[in-house]
Amino acid sequence: MRGAGAEGGRGVDYRLIADRIAADINGGRLRPGQRLPPQRTFARRRGIAPSTAGRVYAELVRRGLVVGEVGRGTFVRATEPGGAGHALVEPATTALVNLELNYPAVPGQSELLAPALAPLLRPDALTTALWPAPATGTAAARTAVADLLAAGGWRPDPAGILFTGNARQAIAATLSCLVPPGGRIGVEQLTYPLVKEIAARLGGTLVPLASDEEGPLPEAIAAAHRAAPLSVLYLQPTLHNPTSLTTSTRRRTRLAALMRELTLPAVEDRVWSFLHPGAEPPLAALAPGLTHVVDGLSKRVAPGLTVGFVAAPPGRAKALASAVRSGGWGAGGLALEAAVRWLEEGTVARLVAAKRRDAARRQRLLAEELRPFSVRSDPSAYFAWWRLPAPWRADTFTAAAAAHGIAVTPGTAFSADPAHTPDAVRLGLASVSERELREALRTLARVARGGPGG
Repeated sequence: MRGAGAEGGRGVDYRLIADRIAADINGGRLRPGQRLPPQRTFARRRGIAPSTAGRVYAELVRRGLVVGEVGRGTFVRATEPGGAGHALVEPATTALVNLELNYPAVPGQSELLAPALAPLLRPDALTTALWPAPATGTAAARTAVADLLAAGGWRPDPAGILFTGNARQAIAATLSCLVPPGGRIGVEQLTYPLVKEIAARLGGTLVPLASDEEGPLPEAIAAAHRAAPLSVLYLQPTLHNPTSLTTSTRRRTRLAALMRELTLPAVEDRVWSFLHPGAEPPLAALAPGLTHVVDGLSKRVAPGLTVGFVAAPPGRAKALASAVRSGGWGAGGLALEAAVRWLEEGTVARLVAAKRRDAARRQRLLAEELRPFSVRSDPSAYFAWWRLPAPWRADTFTAAAAAHGIAVTPGTAFSADPAHTPDAVRLGLASVSERELREALRTLARVARGGPGG
C-alpha cells in the first residue's frame, strides 16, 4: 500500500516513514512516554497527506512502538528491558519482583496445611479422593463452606452451594449461567480483568457503571438498565480489586432495593473479603433471592490446591450445577477433601488470622515508602491503587518498572471502558517477601520522581 503523499518525493511507502520513526524510538532519540505530534502536524512537517500520516501512526501502533489514547494523543511506548538505547531507566535486574501476582503466604503455612493431607495419601483414601467431585460437593463440604461464608447475619443455605476448581471458575460458571449471547453485564468502571475475558467468550457486553467513594451509584445502574436491560451485575463490594474500596452499608441497602425493583441478579465477588474486619452485610443478606456469592480458598490458603464455590439464591442451584458440569469447572476430589479438613480443623481460620496481620504490616510498609504519592488502599488489603504523578502514563511506568525488574499491573488492565485509560497502576503486595517489597517500593518511588526519560 502506498501513501497518498510523499516524504521527500511522491510515492514513498508509508511503511518506510514508519521505519524511520521506529529507528528513532529504538535508538533513543524518541523517548518512552514522549508524545508524537498530532497527525495533521506530522503530515505538514513531512510533506505528506494526512491520510498517509494516519497509516504511519497505525503501523507504529501495530508494531507495538506507540500507543494511542482517545482525546490525549499518541505516545511512545517503552522498549523492551535491555534493548538498545533504552533511555528511560537503568539496566534491569536479573530477578523479577512480581507485584502483579497476589497470592499471600505466611511463614509456617505449609506446616499448617500438611497434617490434613497425610490421611488422604493412604491408598484407600486416595482412590476415592482422585475422582472428580460433583458440582454439589458433599454434605460435609456444603456445611463447612456455609459456615465459612456466614457474615453480617447472613448464612447461605448449604443446599445452594456449588463447587468449582477455583474462584475464577466460579465466576465463569455463574456468568455463563446468567448471561445470554449479547447480554449486558453491569460492572464497576474498574473491574477484575478476567470478567472482561469471560464477557468476550460469552458474546456479552460490559457496561461500566459510575462509582463514588461509597461504591457503585444506583442511579448509574438504573440509567444503564433503562437504556437496554442488564442481564446481571458483577460487583466487588468488599475490598474492591484494584481500588480497595469497601461499599458502605447505606449504599449496599440502596443497591439491594434497586436489584429487587428491577429483578436484576448480581454476582457478588467476595474473594478478598476475608481480610476485612468491617461489619458491612453482604449483598446476599439484603437481596438473598437475587445474589450469587462467589468465593474460594486460593487467597485464604494457597493457589496450587484450592476450591471455589458459589452460594446460589433459592431455586438457582440446579441451573448453576449444570453450568459447572458443562464448562468442565468442577472441583477435584482431593482438593475438596483437603479443603473440608482444613475448614473443620480450624486451619483456614488460623491462616486467615495470620494473613490479616501480614497484610496490615505490608500496608504500613507501603505507607512509609510511598507517602508523598497519591496511593489509595485499605489498611487490611493486599493491594493498592497508585495514581501516578504527571506526566507518567500507566503504559510507560509499567515498562519503566519492568526495566528495573519489577512487574506491576497497568490501570488499563482493569478498565471496563476502552476510552477510559487511568494513569494508575495496581501494586500486589502479597507475593514477595517484606524485604523485597520494601526495596521494590523504594525503587518505584525513585522512578516516579525521576519522570519519563529521567
